[in-house]
Amino acid sequence: MIEITILLVVFLAAVAVGLAWRLRQGKVRDTAAPAEAAPDRAALLAAVGFTGTGPLVLHFSADWCGPCAAVRRVVATVTGELAGTPGPPQDIEVDIDAEAALARELNVLSLPTTFLFDAAGTERFRISGVPKAADLRTALAPLTA
Repeated sequence: MIEITILLVVFLAAVAVGLAWRLRQGKVRDTAAPAEAAPDRAALLAAVGFTGTGPLVLHFSADWCGPCAAVRRVVATVTGELAGTPGPPQDIEVDIDAEAALARELNVLSLPTTFLFDAAGTERFRISGVPKAADLRTALAPLTA
C-alpha cells in the first residue's frame, strides 16, 4: 500500500509541474526593468539585420523545431497587420545554431523563444513557446506608435 501511495504522490507532483509549465508557455512576459542595450548586444542585433527604424520581433528557431513554424505564422500575421503604423515592426527569424553568440547574449534556453525590442534596441518583452496573436499584438502595438 505504501508503494501505491508513493507512486500516486509522485504522479500528482509530476502533473502539477507539467500544468505549471504549460501555463507559462506562450505568455508575453514583460522584461522587468528595460536596461540600455549593451554595445555587444547592439552589434549582434545589427548583424542579424536590425535597423532601428521601428520595433523588432526577434524569434529564435531551428530546422528541427516543430512549434517554430507556428511562431513564424503568428509573428508574420501580427507584423503584417501593423505594417501601416508610423513605426512598423521588423520581423527577424534567427536560427539558434547559426547565431549562437546572440542566443547566449539573450540567454535563450529553449525553442521557440521570441523577443520584442523597441526601436532603440532595448528588450521589452520575452515569450517562451508559441504566443497568442492577440497577446503579441497588444504588446507590440504601443512600440509602433
